[in-house]
Amino acid sequence: MKKLDKLVLSAFFGPFLMTFLVVVFILLTQHMLKYFDDIIGKGLGGDVIGQLLFYFAIFMTPVALPLAVLLSSLIAFGNLGEHFELTAIKASGISLIRALRPIFFFVILLTGVAFYANNNLVPKAALEAYSLLYDIKQKKPALDLREGAFYTGINDISIKVNKKFPDGITLKDVIVYDHRKNDGNKEVTVADSGKMYTILNERYLKFELFRGYHYNEGGNSEREVVGQKGRAGAETLTRTKFDKTQIVFDLSSFQLERTDKKWFQGNRIMRNLTELDSDIDSIQKEVLTQRLNYYSYKQSYFSYYGKKDSLVYPLEVYRFQRKRDSLANLPPEPVPSSSPIPSQAEVATAPQKPAPLPESSPKPVTEVPAVQSPPPAQTAVVKPIKEPVRKRPSELTARRKKAATKPKITKKPVVPAKPTVAKVEKPVKPVKRINRDSLRVAHIDSIFNVEGNRDIMQGAANMARQVKSQVQNANTTVDNYGKELVTFEIQWHKILASSLACIAMFLIGAPLGSIIKRGGLGVPFLISILFFIIYYVLTMQGEKLAKQGTVSAAFGVWMADAILLIAGLFFLRQARRDARLFEADFYSVVFDKIKRWFAQRRTSKMATVRQ
Repeated sequence: MKKLDKLVLSAFFGPFLMTFLVVVFILLTQHMLKYFDDIIGKGLGGDVIGQLLFYFAIFMTPVALPLAVLLSSLIAFGNLGEHFELTAIKASGISLIRALRPIFFFVILLTGVAFYANNNLVPKAALEAYSLLYDIKQKKPALDLREGAFYTGINDISIKVNKKFPDGITLKDVIVYDHRKNDGNKEVTVADSGKMYTILNERYLKFELFRGYHYNEGGNSEREVVGQKGRAGAETLTRTKFDKTQIVFDLSSFQLERTDKKWFQGNRIMRNLTELDSDIDSIQKEVLTQRLNYYSYKQSYFSYYGKKDSLVYPLEVYRFQRKRDSLANLPPEPVPSSSPIPSQAEVATAPQKPAPLPESSPKPVTEVPAVQSPPPAQTAVVKPIKEPVRKRPSELTARRKKAATKPKITKKPVVPAKPTVAKVEKPVKPVKRINRDSLRVAHIDSIFNVEGNRDIMQGAANMARQVKSQVQNANTTVDNYGKELVTFEIQWHKILASSLACIAMFLIGAPLGSIIKRGGLGVPFLISILFFIIYYVLTMQGEKLAKQGTVSAAFGVWMADAILLIAGLFFLRQARRDARLFEADFYSVVFDKIKRWFAQRRTSKMATVRQ
């Protein structure tokens, strides 16, 4: 490696690591603020919070890498330009493209790493993070008793404490309502003081109450035991005094229970390219199946279609039908040779399936199909077939002549005599030829001339409403599948586009750093934030247009990368020409040129008018 490459890479690596960690921290903080209310107050341990932050940090990597490349390239080449090192490189005859080459190769390697992370690490991290976040949302808040207020976090239990001491254990004036029997406030415990703490790895809450009473209102337990029921409305009240008692409540609902991850795997952000391809193919098949069913059920939808009426299918639906029919008509797979050979008894008792009739023949086939020979692996006793003895031609001709000379005797069948019945001659009416077209027109006219009653009109209206509802349901199903298909296609393109965004950001940052010639975090940070906002807005707008169906999914996702790439190539051209884009003199010169151009144009117009 040459000294120039070491100089440029050493100027880039330090800012890149620093900016990458800072950007990940900023994006992670901004993302976690959305779920702040769902996490705080749940009594989560440090291991759970650490897992959640780690998974979301990996999830933020695709967004952080392009911004880190942009900011670090701006800082690196801004520092080189500010310390006149870039000027010395150009003065020695080395072009700007040669100075950019080592970092460009590193950015290409970084693009491959970003693609691997987007395709393999990010889906798994998203699955772990969002499944854990769902379980955290379902978890109940931690046990927190407040003075003078009822706490109902425990199922079917209400607890009120008038005073809670700073140790968090000692209590004063405790009231406990037990609603586990679902019969109202009929079981109450009142104590002067007590202690509250958890036992058995915080699975149970234990109360030790001192100097109190336990009230139980209800029917007489002795009568219920012997099967006697008291009068309507007759209830008893039991009061038990105690000096010390213990109550234990189950806190299993306060524990964090993990849900099976298979319920979250269908989300698009938790799928890689291979799985997204499979999902897109499945959704396309579902859409084509719905459309094919719509065309296939035309006779049930529209009863005025005849059996011989034809309907032209769209090209994609026709191809899907041909493909599905060809797959359904494929012959079954051959039986492997390792399968057991059926015995003779099983072959004899097996039902014989008749051979299918050909479509062209109207009569059944009477020929017996040839028996196939057993496979080589089958050991069966086969009797030899004796060949017929061939006779000489002279003997055959003699027998044919003898058979031809014999008279043929034809036997007539005996038909029983029918009883004679006197025939009555009927007058023969002349056949009147009727024109079929005129008959059809007359029949249709007679139908139209029939006055419709209320029942016929109501039936026709109900049929029309039913057909309309079925068509709307079919269209709604196809539209929903289409929206889901666009969503998965957007995610498929985002995996590639977010990886290649690193190259576009480098082509913007490095030339701009060499033009600005300002190092540090001031101007480079502002410019990088500006271009990142442009990138983010273009990405969101492209995805929105793609979901609305205005543009394709590929155009909507790749639009931001294409615009930034064009801007990067423009800045690279200006940097090679040593353009002063961020100096006031440059814009004053441009403004003067525009003023002179307008003055010359005005002078030429006045000259033409005078002539």
